[in-house]
Amino acid sequence: MVLIRAYEVKDRDVVLQIMQENIPAYFAQAEKEDLKYYLDFEIEQFFVVEKNKEVVACGGINLELEERRGVISWDMVLPSEQGKGYGSQLLDYRISILKRMDTIDKITVRTSQLTYLFYQKNGFVLDQIVKDYWAKDFDLYRMELSS
Repeated sequence: MVLIRAYEVKDRDVVLQIMQENIPAYFAQAEKEDLKYYLDFEIEQFFVVEKNKEVVACGGINLELEERRGVISWDMVLPSEQGKGYGSQLLDYRISILKRMDTIDKITVRTSQLTYLFYQKNGFVLDQIVKDYWAKDFDLYRMELSS
């Protein structure tokens, strides 16, 4: 059984482990400290996907209310569980939350050249590239969900 639920502090270690297992394929090692800081101090809405009571994926939402924007953030799936639909389910779940918010007009994601095709397949359109933004050889691909 698959369950999407709100992140709890008890999930911190497994979320960091999911990230570690995705380094260097999808994240730079330096980003792990950024994730720790986010989880400890900047978290707004963050979710985990459980399969048979084991966390297999996670991702968040950040709000930029001045710009009326919802931002999809920190998407990660255990490598052994990639390609099974958990990332898409979690993305759809968060998009549906954002679409119900009266204060949000735009939904964006800041990803990399390594994963932008996943978001493109899910309706996001590329609008900016910044070379070596996250770390050397990890470019920023800013994308917006098409209406």
